[in-house]
Amino acid sequence: MTSSPTGTPNCRKVTGWSSSHRSREVEMFVLSKDPIDCARLSRELDLPAAGALVTFEGRVRAENEGRDVLRLEYEAYAGLAEKEAQRILDEARGRFPVLDIRCQHRIGLLEIGEVAVWVGALSGHRGEAFDACQFVIDELKQRVPIWKKEYWTDGDSGWVRCEHCARPHGHQET
Repeated sequence: MTSSPTGTPNCRKVTGWSSSHRSREVEMFVLSKDPIDCARLSRELDLPAAGALVTFEGRVRAENEGRDVLRLEYEAYAGLAEKEAQRILDEARGRFPVLDIRCQHRIGLLEIGEVAVWVGALSGHRGEAFDACQFVIDELKQRVPIWKKEYWTDGDSGWVRCEHCARPHGHQET
């Protein structure tokens, strides 16, 4: 594991045993400063019993709520984020008949178009994979301590849906 100049790890992962891969340890949740390689992650979710692979890619968009976005910054309480994300993946495994399910989330500065979060669900049929994938991203956004700061083209910035985050002097809610 490498570190950033501030000492923050560039990649943190939570590992566990997938029900379909009992003989090897797999990365189920990864918190990373490095770009997400969606194609590689999808290739890793490959089993002969699978009839469906559903993936979700959350990307940085150029506009949000009528404001032009320049870039985003994600911060996380890493230890707690990893534990809660793992709980969510475990809950998904218990609720849906998936063969495997994984998630990766970026931290740090991201530019327009970059993938901020990836979720992949592998199952025998598409319905279960869609449901599991949606469950994970919905729960991740609600429960995991990962915060998003938007930098707008007008030079202002602010935390998104974060009641407890400090606001810069003079910043008004929109």
